[in-house]
Amino acid sequence: MKPVRLVEATPAAAERRLVVFSLENQRYALDLDRVQRSIRTVAITPLPSAPAIVLGIIDLGGVVVPVVDVRKRFGRPPRAPRLSDQLLVAWTARRTVALLVDETIGVIDGFPGKVVPADEILPGLDLVDGAVKLEDGLILIHDLDRLLSLEEETAIDRALNAVPGSGSPVRDLEDEAGSAPP
Repeated sequence: MKPVRLVEATPAAAERRLVVFSLENQRYALDLDRVQRSIRTVAITPLPSAPAIVLGIIDLGGVVVPVVDVRKRFGRPPRAPRLSDQLLVAWTARRTVALLVDETIGVIDGFPGKVVPADEILPGLDLVDGAVKLEDGLILIHDLDRLLSLEEETAIDRALNAVPGSGSPVRDLEDEAGSAPP
């Protein structure tokens, strides 16, 4: 196994802003421009015929949004949602989703730490965009566009279309916010 090479943050990485969240005391991050907001957990309604990665749906200001079980996706032990959990509302390439997380920690602006590209951690990592090394440990940076497989996306579309008045979650949030997701 070849050693992992840490590289200095590039000017682009120094301008990168990340939202940091935790699952089981492990920190993860998403690009800030993909996150709409963080909210306290609300009632999650089961969604029949949804893929196993989807815990259900929530009503976000009249918009139906699927809730993704990132614990399952990141290989963490399953557990029931808690009142202390939070939902990170974010945009994938195709839709708005709510990610159930233990805690939203905050935003890292222009991190001066060391960046490890994903292909140098382990070639073929599907969900990881890279890692940033800070004084207090590593944070894995995830790529939301690879969060759901094409089959899961299709299954979510079918399940949402069966919900009366669900509309298109991405389009409805664009209209409400007045801007489109990236």
